[in-house]
Amino acid sequence: MITRRALLATGLALPLLPSVSRADPPPEWTAKLLTAARQQIGVTTGYDPSYVTLDYPGGDIPRNTGVCTDVVIRAYRDAFDVDLQELVHIDMKANFTSYPTTWGLTRTDRSIDHRRVPNLERYFTRKGLKRDVPGQSADWQAGDLVTMRLGGRLPHIAIFSGYDPVTERARYIHNIGGGTREEIMLADYDYPMRFRFPPPEA
Repeated sequence: MITRRALLATGLALPLLPSVSRADPPPEWTAKLLTAARQQIGVTTGYDPSYVTLDYPGGDIPRNTGVCTDVVIRAYRDAFDVDLQELVHIDMKANFTSYPTTWGLTRTDRSIDHRRVPNLERYFTRKGLKRDVPGQSADWQAGDLVTMRLGGRLPHIAIFSGYDPVTERARYIHNIGGGTREEIMLADYDYPMRFRFPPPEA
C-alpha cells in the first residue's frame, strides 16, 4: 500500500520533488486547463456533496458550491468544451460491469456517475491515461489529475498545478471542503493515483 506517510518517511513526497527544473515545459493545453480551474477560485466558495438531478449533457449545480470532482469537470468544460458527464456516461453505459459497485447501482445515473472519484479513476484507467505514482519527477506535468483516499477512506481528486516557487512543494487546485483553492496539500492520504487527460485536439 502506498501512503503519504510512507513516502514522507523515506524522504520522498507526492510527487517527487528533487528539482523543479528537471521537468520539461508543459504543453500549451495544460495552461488552458489551469486557467479554467483557477477561475473557479473565489467563485466556488462552498462544498456540498448532496445529490442533485442534473441536465444531460452539460449538467451542473450552482457554481458557488460543489465537490472535488466538480473542479475537474468544470475546468475541462470551460477550457476545451470536453464534458466528462457525457464521456463517463457513454463509457459506463456500454461497460457497466467494469465500473465500481460501491453504491449498489443497477444502471447508470447521469446526474452523479461522473461526480464520483472512483468512476473517474475507472474511466481514466480504461482510456489508458494512468501514470506512475510516485514516478519520476520529470514525468509530472502541470495539469495531471491526482486521486487519493483522504484518511485512507474518503475519495478525493485534485489538479496538480506545479511547484511552489519558494518551497518547491507540489501545489494543487481542488475543493477539499472550503471551496476551490490552489494550495500545498497537507492532508494525510493513501492510495494515490495519477492521470493525464489531454483534450482531443492535443
